[in-house]
Amino acid sequence: MEDKNRVKNPFGEFLENFIKRKVALISLGFIILLLGIAIFQPTPYDIEYANYENLLGAPSLKHWFGTDEYGRDLFSRVIVGTRLSLFVSLTSVSIGAFIGCILGLVAGYYGGKIESLIMRSCDVMFSFPGLLLAIGIVAIIGPGIINVIIAIAIYGIPSFTRIVRSSTIGLKKQLYIEACKSIGVSNMRILFIHIFPGTLPALIVTLTMRIGTAIISAASLSFLGFGASPTDPDWGAMLSAGRDYIGLAPHMLFYPGLMIFLTVLAFNLLGDGLRDALDPKLN
Repeated sequence: MEDKNRVKNPFGEFLENFIKRKVALISLGFIILLLGIAIFQPTPYDIEYANYENLLGAPSLKHWFGTDEYGRDLFSRVIVGTRLSLFVSLTSVSIGAFIGCILGLVAGYYGGKIESLIMRSCDVMFSFPGLLLAIGIVAIIGPGIINVIIAIAIYGIPSFTRIVRSSTIGLKKQLYIEACKSIGVSNMRILFIHIFPGTLPALIVTLTMRIGTAIISAASLSFLGFGASPTDPDWGAMLSAGRDYIGLAPHMLFYPGLMIFLTVLAFNLLGDGLRDALDPKLN
């Protein structure tokens, strides 16, 4: 008979709970597919090859997503754009999460004036709509992919700071932390070895959902002309180019927009599944 009192492996318990969530599993599979596409880029045509005999061509067996205003294969450009969109979103969110984690740990652990300074700064940033703040940052430092990454990373910092601070405040009151302090364990070791792992569940969920937000923000900035160059195979730049031909060639907007929608939806559903699997109250 199985011992009901046996302590389960935390990762095994998480995996068991996550597998039960079929929608999250499908979303994870789609994201893995996107990562494979971004790495290998299985494009049937050169993205810069212009076929002037087939301008604004409708979707067909030869060109699955049709062609753009220069006769370039839209399917190939959407495929290549996957790498650019994922690179921008993953990089910006990772930078924001790294800085936000450090600030949240420091604010939650030390408290006092340090906490007030950090959290009031976050409150100021929260007072601006995220996309508007990103536009303001890019307008100051200039357009371009690198600057878009910086802008999205900056406006994502307060969210991670607040999440990690909240978890840190709860964890630093635990008995094992008091025991660490009593035997002279350094603050840095307590923060990064004993407290930080406890913040990971909330951090992972927030990070996953922020990736979807970052994809929308990057596409919006490119659509407005602040991000990728109009010649780059970026989903937002493709939408911007296609708006001039919405009546003649609606496929130029439909397929890049569909990819943005599906990718953001997949990350959000995955985040929901991770939250449910990591929260013992929901299992």
